[in-house]
Amino acid sequence: MNLDLPLIWAGIIAVAVLMYVLLDGFDLGVGILFPFAGSPQERDVMMDSVAPVWDGNETWLVLGGGGLFAAFPYAYAALMPALYVPILMMLMALILRGVAFEFRLRGRRRGKAFWTVAFAVGSITATVAQGFVLGGFIQGITLDEAGRFAGGRFDWLTPYTVLVAVGLVAGYALLGATWLIWKTEDELHGRARLWTWAAGATTAAMLAAVSVATLFVHPRIALRWGFDGGALDIGRLLPLSAIPLLGAVGLAVLAVGLVRRSHGWPFLGAFVVFLSGYLGLAVSFFPNIVPYDMSFREAASADNALGFMLVGVLILLPAILGYTAWVYWVFRGKVSADVGYH
Repeated sequence: MNLDLPLIWAGIIAVAVLMYVLLDGFDLGVGILFPFAGSPQERDVMMDSVAPVWDGNETWLVLGGGGLFAAFPYAYAALMPALYVPILMMLMALILRGVAFEFRLRGRRRGKAFWTVAFAVGSITATVAQGFVLGGFIQGITLDEAGRFAGGRFDWLTPYTVLVAVGLVAGYALLGATWLIWKTEDELHGRARLWTWAAGATTAAMLAAVSVATLFVHPRIALRWGFDGGALDIGRLLPLSAIPLLGAVGLAVLAVGLVRRSHGWPFLGAFVVFLSGYLGLAVSFFPNIVPYDMSFREAASADNALGFMLVGVLILLPAILGYTAWVYWVFRGKVSADVGYH
């Protein structure tokens, strides 16, 4: 039996990126919400809620980026020059955020205000940069006949990518707010519910706006969803309608959880909303890994290299999943200013 190694690796990278967005998304969201906290003590609790998991969450970014470099080197070589600026901006912001996290947690009290601002700025900047990367990716990458990047250095900066970046900030804020509902108590818990209502409404509006705008970004996306010029192909659209329906279900779970004052359901609803958006993008691009002129098969390494790396991933991936599950289980309780996790 011959394994379809390029398809397997495309699936591994897709899962790694999804896990990064969902997991690091909520702790970036906590940083985005930092300026709206009621007091330094509330910010301490917010930071304590993500302290055990935030660095482990970023493991998925390493797996996704490293996997793309190793398994699909032609795609990596085409994408990186096109998106160097926002990617470097994201990495620098993540470094600032990590340094701010540690210094605010363990540094001297005099510098706490500075590192508080740095943590919020790093979180917001990293999210905006990820939005630019995503928007630039969706727009498409200009390639020459040899599959090399042939566009401009700032092709990624357009009104569309700004719209995507704003939408991602709202989405991560939603994940962060629902995480705080799950993990905190008292006044901060109530404040997180208000943030969730605001972020949820904004995310829903931005998701709708980005979805409509995406249909005009490239004709292949519109055609994939059944929009061919002024005509609508119901036969194409109907099988894909389950994806926006899933997003609507996520928003419903979010709203019902808030109304019923559930602690965990809003977080689950936010996850489902992000999952629907991710699936929508996957359907729009597949099988392209560099929109819209390079498929994952054209970009893949040789099968012997993919097979060799797959052995390592089959050992590494269960370890990452096991460690992640164990950490979340150990720190599954609430966080308070007095006793921390309990």
